[in-house]
Amino acid sequence: MTPPLVNSAAARDIANVLHPYTDLKVHQEVGPMVISRGEGVRVFDENGKGYIESVAGLWCASLGFSNERLVQAAAAQMRKLPFYHAFTAKSHEPVIDLAEMLIQRAPVPMSKVFFANSGSEANDTAIKMVWYFNNAVGRPQKKKIIGRVKGYHGITLAAASLTGLPANHRSFDVPLAGFVHTMAPHYYHGALPGETEDEFATRCADELEKLILAEGPDTVAAMWAEPILGAGGVIVPPPGYYEKIQAVLKKYDVLFVADEVICGFWRTGNYWGSGTMNMKPDILTCAKALSSSYLPISAVMVNERVFQGLSEESHKIGTFGHGYTYSGHPVPAAVAIETLKIYDETHIGDHVRAVGPVLQSEMRRRFADHPLVGEVRGVGLIGAVELVADKATHANFDPALKIGPRLVKLCEANGVIGRALPGDALAFSPPLIISADEVNEMLDGVGRALDELTVQLRREQISVVS
Repeated sequence: MTPPLVNSAAARDIANVLHPYTDLKVHQEVGPMVISRGEGVRVFDENGKGYIESVAGLWCASLGFSNERLVQAAAAQMRKLPFYHAFTAKSHEPVIDLAEMLIQRAPVPMSKVFFANSGSEANDTAIKMVWYFNNAVGRPQKKKIIGRVKGYHGITLAAASLTGLPANHRSFDVPLAGFVHTMAPHYYHGALPGETEDEFATRCADELEKLILAEGPDTVAAMWAEPILGAGGVIVPPPGYYEKIQAVLKKYDVLFVADEVICGFWRTGNYWGSGTMNMKPDILTCAKALSSSYLPISAVMVNERVFQGLSEESHKIGTFGHGYTYSGHPVPAAVAIETLKIYDETHIGDHVRAVGPVLQSEMRRRFADHPLVGEVRGVGLIGAVELVADKATHANFDPALKIGPRLVKLCEANGVIGRALPGDALAFSPPLIISADEVNEMLDGVGRALDELTVQLRREQISVVS
């Protein structure tokens, strides 16, 4: 017998929904914020209160929450061909057109595109491709994968192993064997006394080379890198960093994979974060803003060298034995095509290059000298404000104090939905369509929240050294 539904949406959520990235025990007591609708850069809760979505949901709603063209693209494709697959050489126009558009827009020459449904699946797929490729070219021992401390590449078993964040490892029994991590390129926390940014970047490359040599160059297959590390804290590597590490990877014939799930599609002011950071990947993964996240879709682009390996091995075996039921689903593909057209037709890159500097300059003007703020960082329309207990030593607060989550709650009270990252960094990644006035409105709300948090900490006698 089905139990009767309780009245409120929040109560029904508590009774039935298991939430990602949530303290499940606390949630049973506190319940959810129920979002009912969206308009532009704002979402509205079930009581009608509006919030600027300062992280575009999960770094992803690039065109905001009410783009009618994307709705119509989905509806039109649903009527024409609501589903078909790409298995056993079947195809359809949306997957063909979207692959062609991505190849045309790739930051470096790419050969083929494989479609999946999320960034996690895209990175998991790319890991399997790397292993498959090395088997194809007669290097069966060359399989280890390098990620970075504070890097984020997803939450499937392999992608979570590649990710370098403790919360994604603990109690899940990952990383799996064969996944190793090199140091995070975060100058603010990682630099030695007196070390310049260039010297720090050189040390990062040296540490990478030491890791490869320690593991054995004949066993190391690939390294993954987000152009700007997202969920690990919006970490912008110093100038020269990617040139130095790519030289190391080339020396030992280690494939380079760019995770563009957050940075792709104009987020950093260029079409790809790879262009902003001078990365030349062999494989590129993307998702999120590919469809403005209106429907789930992701992609893996591979260069000709990698494709030839996949092709030869699939011929030897008789099939490329990998794929998802919804790989290249026609409806998300149609929405992604329309998304890319909107980026082109509205010159969204020019808009980001105009509004991004407003976000970056205003974050620094308003918050750099705030007693709680250690570092303000970012590029284009992605940034972060990191809270610290001691500005001189860069020491973070005790994680048990949950300073970042407290700030997020105060931001919500002030009309801004934010996201706290490890190390009490408040992330900014608003919809790309945000205006300069909306940027300032968003930062006004955050500023009020920061001041309220400062008063609370003083009342609680929590030490802050400014």
